[in-house]
Amino acid sequence: MQEEILAVVGASAPRRWFGIVVMALLGGILIYFAMSTPPTLPWQVFLIVTGLAALWLADRTRRATEYMVELTSDGLRSSSGEVIATLDEIANVERGTFAMKPSNGFLVRLKKPRPRRWQPGLWWAMGRKVGIGGVTPGSQSKVMAQMLEALLVEKSSGS
Repeated sequence: MQEEILAVVGASAPRRWFGIVVMALLGGILIYFAMSTPPTLPWQVFLIVTGLAALWLADRTRRATEYMVELTSDGLRSSSGEVIATLDEIANVERGTFAMKPSNGFLVRLKKPRPRRWQPGLWWAMGRKVGIGGVTPGSQSKVMAQMLEALLVEKSSGS
């Protein structure tokens, strides 16, 4: 049985590729700089390691942003099928200016901690916090956050 998807947050192609290309360019430039004008050995190693980390992050972002975050009546999940948080686990939603949230996104506070998980550019989970957003459009995140808040209010008044 397929659940109805109430809202979706996903990376648009231009945002997705801009983020990936910028990160890959950073990695390439760092490695090029380390090889073309080698500084002292410790700095050269640092530049190479940082460049490789940036290339790795670009690939992780490419893979993660192939998917979307979906809101159903049961909670948040990835389009890959991974459950991010059920409605029962969610304590509240924060989307204020000063909330520690991803760019163009919102923060979900859980009642219990969940395992750490990170999908760069799309969502992350650390302890009782889940951040949704990154290279996603703010309009999609805003709609999802509002719908999630409404579901939480509906659930609390129905209990």
